[in-house]
Amino acid sequence: MRRLLLLIIAMATLLPTLVQAYDVLVLQSRRDPGYEEVLKGFRSGNTPSQRTIVLSDYAEVDVARIVREDCPKVILAVGDAALTATRKIQQTPVVAVMSLGLHNRKSSQFNLTGIGMFALPERYIGMFRNMKIRRVGVVYSPAKSGWYLRLARHAAEEAGIELVTREVSAPRETIGQLSSLTGKVDALWMLPDSTAVTRETTEAYLRFGQQNSVPVISFAVNYLGLGAAAVLEIDRVAIGRQANAITAALLKGNSIDGMALGFPNDIALKTNPSVLKNLGYSFNEE
Repeated sequence: MRRLLLLIIAMATLLPTLVQAYDVLVLQSRRDPGYEEVLKGFRSGNTPSQRTIVLSDYAEVDVARIVREDCPKVILAVGDAALTATRKIQQTPVVAVMSLGLHNRKSSQFNLTGIGMFALPERYIGMFRNMKIRRVGVVYSPAKSGWYLRLARHAAEEAGIELVTREVSAPRETIGQLSSLTGKVDALWMLPDSTAVTRETTEAYLRFGQQNSVPVISFAVNYLGLGAAAVLEIDRVAIGRQANAITAALLKGNSIDGMALGFPNDIALKTNPSVLKNLGYSFNEE
């Protein structure tokens, strides 16, 4: 009887550990419909066992302790706050999505891979070429999207398109830099740059387009209703499926060392026909 009692106690002690065993720790920055779409895609295929923690539900989360105690094989970080929470994790592979800081973090976090929030610059350049636009204005923060502008410049040069760029280090500089583009560009390109494009500066971009009769090209469908001419919007569910494929490869033993950061596979072109018509533009996506 004593041995049986000791066995029961031992099993009771062990069971919580067994219950908590899982393959993927999902760190979700906050409860957000866009993040839920990503997770819907992530869970639509062969789904590994997982534990989900929504960081905004807690005053503080010790991610390093959770990883040390639970020993997940992969971490899925959804959003910038989730990516930041993994900064002390050195060994466990991290797959990040929906984070504007992903590319900048990659250089210092070697266990990191994922899918960015920028469409391939060639997609935008192809749009400008179809619209016969030759001078494109871009306001950006070198710290946030300088890496993307380097890729975009190369693609633009090959297409014979000039990117007329203005740098900002704080949102308050954006309006002045936009004004400096007056009369110098045929279109304005809004990047998903959290310094250059904020709630406070969005109106200035669209007002610039109206006052200068140039199309504003953006990255999210909600800008169409505000006056943008066209957007290339990422498919969040598809990003989740991409993240699932990367995670599956890591769980099979693939090394994260050879995994470059990816661009979203599925991008939807959406237009504002009335704005395009008023400006005298039409195009077919290449």
